Amino acid sequence: MHDDIYNNLTILCVEDEEGVRRRICNALAYYFKEVLEAKDGQVGLDLYYENSPDIILCDVEMPIMNGIEMIKKIRTEDMSTPIIILTAYSNEEYLMKLINLHVQHYILKPVNSEKLLEGIRCAFAGKYSGQIKLAEKLFLDVDNNMLQVEEESIDLSLRETKFLTLLAGNRGQIVYYSTMEEELWGDKVMSQGALKSFLRDLRKKLPHNMIENISQVGYRL
Repeated sequence: MHDDIYNNLTILCVEDEEGVRRRICNALAYYFKEVLEAKDGQVGLDLYYENSPDIILCDVEMPIMNGIEMIKKIRTEDMSTPIIILTAYSNEEYLMKLINLHVQHYILKPVNSEKLLEGIRCAFAGKYSGQIKLAEKLFLDVDNNMLQVEEESIDLSLRETKFLTLLAGNRGQIVYYSTMEEELWGDKVMSQGALKSFLRDLRKKLPHNMIENISQVGYRL
């Protein structure tokens, strides 16, 4: 994993316990360009509207406005910003509620740097729901594996959907070959031939060439 892909991104951390929030934000500051701090959901929501962060890390139980209420408000108009929940609860019914809020990942407390980075990596790795805007009048429908171009629907493979979601989650940043192999090919080897064939087929489905190849490194949107 290349953690430097986050160094031009902004993360919003919403946590009411000051000591916990400070430790998390200090850890995040090593990886992100900017770390925004909020002590409750209302402050978090205000910072979200003011700054449009690239990813949100949010506690659940907080005063004034809890994390669930904050996420519900954000998701009424934004389905693409990755959200990670910090929670002390691990029962299945509770976690299903989080999934229904289109939360990309959850991290069980207590939190350490390893859990944080793993959660962030997973949140950016294609675990989105809903539609993601790729360009003007071009949307990626994650749930149904298709592109929406005005009135036209274009079917995608699951791997194509995951790749476009990965690019969208790191918009403007390079998605490295190693990340692609890990997230898209799993246990299989990503050969150069397979990669070229995959990209050639995907580009044929896109209305314009929006995937940039960074020679010897990876790709970006």
